[in-house]
Amino acid sequence: MTGRTAHPKIEKLIVERWSPRAFDGSDMPQEDLDVIFEAAGWAPSAYNVQPWTFLYARRGDANWDLLLSQLIDFNQGWAKNASALVFVVSAKNSTGPDGKTSPNHSHSFDAGAAWVLGAIQAQAMGYHTHGMTGIKFGEAEQALGIPDDHRLEAAFVIGKQAPKETLPEFLQEREVAVGRKPVSEIAKPGKFA
Repeated sequence: MTGRTAHPKIEKLIVERWSPRAFDGSDMPQEDLDVIFEAAGWAPSAYNVQPWTFLYARRGDANWDLLLSQLIDFNQGWAKNASALVFVVSAKNSTGPDGKTSPNHSHSFDAGAAWVLGAIQAQAMGYHTHGMTGIKFGEAEQALGIPDDHRLEAAFVIGKQAPKETLPEFLQEREVAVGRKPVSEIAKPGKFA
């Protein structure tokens, strides 16, 4: 893949995972989707609370139009050809063994860990994913019935990749796997500054 080099010890699935926008619109078996969700559920979380919930639709099912309409118009334009659309929601609070409910500081962090395990599992199964925050925040929570003690984090699509020529011309040049910042730019010993 152009622009992608990594240390040879890094897991191949991690390096090969990227976020295309061109999807072929093929049907995705529910079993495959369930396997991806189960893999996501193996993510670590503070006190093993597992604060994530995945709201999903498969292309063409009774929930598809509702979920798709919660994306901004730009994302709807290409996401409509994915096989599945998923919204990631996290619980802001958790209940401890003492029965007391308190804020869960890491709910977003934990939900992010779950999403990435799902993305890696999808990659292992021959699918691609594309995460996005181009959502109609403020409207989507109500439309999807998300309670106030939960947070809509992001959405992602899953599907089989299509040729980039299926996209509008202005998106075709962006349909490439890109590199990453070097470790020296993302990791610092000790203090931030």
